[in-house]
Amino acid sequence: MKAMRLHAKGTPLRLEEQSPPALGAQQVRIAVEACGVCRTDLHLLDGELPHASCPITPGHEVVGLVIERGAAAGRFTLGQRVGVPWLAQTCGVCRDCREGRENLCPNARFTGYTVDGGYAEQIIADARYCLALPQGIPAPELAPLLCAGLIGYRAYRAAGAGTRLGLYGFGAAAHLLAQVARSDGWSVYAFTRPGDTASQDFARELGAVWVGGSDQAPPAPLDAAILFAPAGELVPAALAAVRSGGRVICAGIHMSDIPAFPYALLWGERRVESVANLTRADGEQFMRRAAELGLRATVECFPLQAANEALERLRAGQLRGAAVLVAGGGGAS
Repeated sequence: MKAMRLHAKGTPLRLEEQSPPALGAQQVRIAVEACGVCRTDLHLLDGELPHASCPITPGHEVVGLVIERGAAAGRFTLGQRVGVPWLAQTCGVCRDCREGRENLCPNARFTGYTVDGGYAEQIIADARYCLALPQGIPAPELAPLLCAGLIGYRAYRAAGAGTRLGLYGFGAAAHLLAQVARSDGWSVYAFTRPGDTASQDFARELGAVWVGGSDQAPPAPLDAAILFAPAGELVPAALAAVRSGGRVICAGIHMSDIPAFPYALLWGERRVESVANLTRADGEQFMRRAAELGLRATVECFPLQAANEALERLRAGQLRGAAVLVAGGGGAS
């Protein structure tokens, strides 16, 4: 099989031929149809994630068809389309796992980070951590749901109740979450890179009531703000934008340092918190919600061998929605 592999931080991925790995008892072998390109992949390439080992195949928004099952992996049928998300495996015995916080398991393994991911023609995955997917949607449009959608949804639930929601960074995650939030009656306020008129137009098309640069203040206090942009300087800006009692949720796995800010921005029972990884329950709940809403991602497709181009387009903010790598027969509904 072919795979795009990272051999050292700061270097381009290499297209390589590999022998398909052996299958464990709880694992399924999946023919990859599509794999989303996530900002976390950029953090991996740039050496910003701890404990990453090379060589590694990135990619954790994987959609494909089950082509082989391990002896104890009876959850899915051969030929069934499944999703492989970021959370690849947990220990099941630590305090966090026992208390329903498997996303915080200190022994967790992660797809495309500590185990090989979906920038490949095939992937093996623990069937217990794979997700059933909504029917009738093309594989490339499903792929971003597996991280951009899932992490966005976890951040959205952490934001609590309200009517005005700010989204900082209007890319893959925000364009999905805006659809969910609007269906729940929120007014969406979209913050982009200053001068990014393309992203601002996209946000308006998806129903944002106000759009502007991240250096601007919204016209009314927000009940909550979610930060998808990995820029620590946006935390004080978001705190200034939310009302007393409002929440600022940091949704990325990596963020630049947060600068010092006056206590007055935090006072008034404002809250800053992060969301980390996801749980299987998150995935199942979100996929049900996505199916109910008919949630669709806006995607730009690239062939597997063009992964480096897709990543650089993401880095430059030149994508409308999400980039997706297409392998094999990806794209069929």
